[in-house]
Amino acid sequence: MADTGTAFDIVVLGGGSGGYAAALRAAELGKTVALVEADKVGGTCLHRGCIPTKALLHAAEVADTAREGEAFGVHTHLERIDMNGVNKYKDGVIGRLYKGLQGLIKARKIEVVEGWGKLTGPNTVQVGDRTLTGEHIVLGTGSYARSLPGLEIGGRVMTSDQALTLDFVPKSAIILGGGVIGSEFASVWKSFGADVTIIEALPHLVPNEDEALSKAFERAFRKRGINFNLGVRFSGVTQDDNGVHVTLEDGKTFDADLLLVAVGRGPSTSGLGYEEQGLTLDRGFVITDERLHTGVGNIYAVGDIVPGLQLAHRGFAQGIFVAEEIAGLNPPAIVESGIPRVTYSEPEIASVGLTEAGAVATHGAENVETLEYNLGGNGKSQILATQGFVKLVRQKDGPVVGVHMIGARVGELIGEGQLIVNWEAYPEDVAALVHAHPTQNEALGEAFLALAGKPLHAHN
Repeated sequence: MADTGTAFDIVVLGGGSGGYAAALRAAELGKTVALVEADKVGGTCLHRGCIPTKALLHAAEVADTAREGEAFGVHTHLERIDMNGVNKYKDGVIGRLYKGLQGLIKARKIEVVEGWGKLTGPNTVQVGDRTLTGEHIVLGTGSYARSLPGLEIGGRVMTSDQALTLDFVPKSAIILGGGVIGSEFASVWKSFGADVTIIEALPHLVPNEDEALSKAFERAFRKRGINFNLGVRFSGVTQDDNGVHVTLEDGKTFDADLLLVAVGRGPSTSGLGYEEQGLTLDRGFVITDERLHTGVGNIYAVGDIVPGLQLAHRGFAQGIFVAEEIAGLNPPAIVESGIPRVTYSEPEIASVGLTEAGAVATHGAENVETLEYNLGGNGKSQILATQGFVKLVRQKDGPVVGVHMIGARVGELIGEGQLIVNWEAYPEDVAALVHAHPTQNEALGEAFLALAGKPLHAHN
């Protein structure tokens, strides 16, 4: 029998994006909720991921603007990067968002239980000497920064967790991993004045994106002076007072002040009682059905511990979904391919839906049509002095299945792309919509005009 005050409609284990979204929505629906968190509610995204990295990226954009002002007739001088000032700004953003989140949780009468929780039964979570009983359990224990076998983190070898707290700009840095995290840090450090080299084992940077975007991204990084070595695996690293010394399997060596290990994130599921309670795990990830149910009792899982895209907004969506599922609202299942993806570097990459290769694999090459619209034809992009393009992927004579963009600030455009893909719009549907001029959003409209066979500022 649970102690007085420890029985809830829902116990959420983990206060990150997926967990707190489930808690907030469930409380809104009249459920009693306990939210278990060992650190701070908000999780990796708010405290060690999305928010702090994007704050650094904005500071980097300000530095670039100051450095390049003369091109716009504004004569400026970039004196130095004050990392204490940058970190104060970054931490201020985090602090305000954290305070707001705490206020929401308090207003919705969610009980936050601080401490490490462990699943001890189909309806119970143990936190210290307290047993919480929930009619439903939601697991959202998040992820951690991975390393590689034999590669120890410490000293000059660090993950994004340590890189976010640096109080100096490294003179030089090697980044192991050319995905989203590695590319974003490369962009920041280059803007701050560091010499940066990315090591990526796969043939392209941002390898999960459409190949056309990856190639354009590489050209942009090369133009910025960001070095990268592709297609060869990391072998080893040593460090001393002078820096780090990295070796690849082909014998190449690289030296720098520090090594950032950005090889992805692993699910935080070890030692939490999941397997003991009969949950199915694959490489540490919790396996669920499309309704995010684990197959055990009334236990659901959300966020980074569920195989798929490790994105905060996916966690938010899954948390809301599970709360509504528990409340009997029968929400529509989340379609993974309909979730937008953004790399917040300079230039930015934004995409949703299938890549060209993914569309060909799904529908066959003869049933896929693509179009690229160069941002050179877009007035606002010319004003911003950015280069890039919009790439559309559609089923032949059918709906649009992918929208992919590269260029400054294109992440702000992906909302329309998401609607187009998820609503299975036809090019003719979008071409009929009027887009404001001059905006970068207009580039999407122009791309669809071209795909519908009536280009304006583009060749047919």
